[in-house]
Amino acid sequence: MPSISTPLCHSDKLPESEAYTRIKFFQKTLANRGLDGALIIDRADLFYYSGTGQQGWLYVPVEGEPLLMIFKEFSRTLNESPLKFIISLSGSKKIPQTLAEYEIDSPRKLGMEFDILPVSIFRQYEAIFNKSDIVDISTEIRLQRAVKSAFEIEKMRESAAGSDALHEKSKEILQVGKPELTAAGELEGYARSIGHQGIMNMRLFNSGMSFGHLMGGASAAVPSYAPTPNGGCGSSSAAGLGAGFNPLEKNVPIIVDYAFGSNGYISDQTRIFCIGKLPDDLQRGHDFMLEIQAMASGLCLPGAITGEIYQQLVEAVEKKGWADYFMGAGERRIRFIGHGTGLELDEFPFIALNQKLPLAANMTLALEPKLIIPGKGIVGIENTNIITENGFEPLGHFPDEVCVLPG
Repeated sequence: MPSISTPLCHSDKLPESEAYTRIKFFQKTLANRGLDGALIIDRADLFYYSGTGQQGWLYVPVEGEPLLMIFKEFSRTLNESPLKFIISLSGSKKIPQTLAEYEIDSPRKLGMEFDILPVSIFRQYEAIFNKSDIVDISTEIRLQRAVKSAFEIEKMRESAAGSDALHEKSKEILQVGKPELTAAGELEGYARSIGHQGIMNMRLFNSGMSFGHLMGGASAAVPSYAPTPNGGCGSSSAAGLGAGFNPLEKNVPIIVDYAFGSNGYISDQTRIFCIGKLPDDLQRGHDFMLEIQAMASGLCLPGAITGEIYQQLVEAVEKKGWADYFMGAGERRIRFIGHGTGLELDEFPFIALNQKLPLAANMTLALEPKLIIPGKGIVGIENTNIITENGFEPLGHFPDEVCVLPG
């Protein structure tokens, strides 16, 4: 029998130098905020700083070594995390005593991730740290994570290669008469076979995402609850989003909008397919969305303000006469055109209304200009890009044009 500590599971371990570079940067942030430490509990943030997604708590003091306390599963964490101090802990109430045992001062001012903490859970930590002033540190964490290291960009290139493979496979799967859900299931099965992690982390409260959306024609333009321009009928009213039971048809746009996750990092990519010939008006709309993408590449430079970029792109769409369908139809249209991606599908930055964040080199941005036309379908594009001094560097390589399939 193998011992419990045998690394039976694959672990693409975070390099120790990468982990401590991130932690040291974060400790400078804590010092600038006048905090004594931060307690990290969000799974994506925990993975970012410690290299493991196992359940537990990471305490980062303003100075000195962090302490990783694992509730479940300790033996796996030893194989996954490069941090020096990793212990097993049976519950959060023991954190203050454990910090004292490791000669870490009790924090007078403690940072936590307010954006993901339910009130009931926060009240528990208030009681545990009853002598500490607990403040929000989530924005600073998200800003740090927005700028990717060379290590992270390489991981995202690997995910983008998976996105390219999915769209190449779509050429074989999309067939007239095949229900959307059948095609989606085939594509998602293929995604898993080439290493898709199957989990799409999202930061936004009460949100979740499957692999993505595969929908054809008018059903793709059916609006939904989701914070995305795409809608779709879904399989039922309980899951009213994405692929439904409608069969794929000829001469309509078929949207394949999938996120590919590998080793934690997510690439988000959309392509439009058509079995036969796309109607001229939809083809013109798609071509214009490619123009918007090119315009955005020239605007999305380090130092540019996200909300100002959004406004310039919206004005260009209005001048062309497509405003009623841009990023949705009706008054509840989505008020963004792009979002950061990385360990989560909805990271900073957002090219969105009233945003004031300046872009920085090595941010990764999924730009997705789309037209949603009721009764006809969706056209447009999405690529995950690196922000550079010269504009976008796309991570994927599948052609942006409508992919026409024989019908």
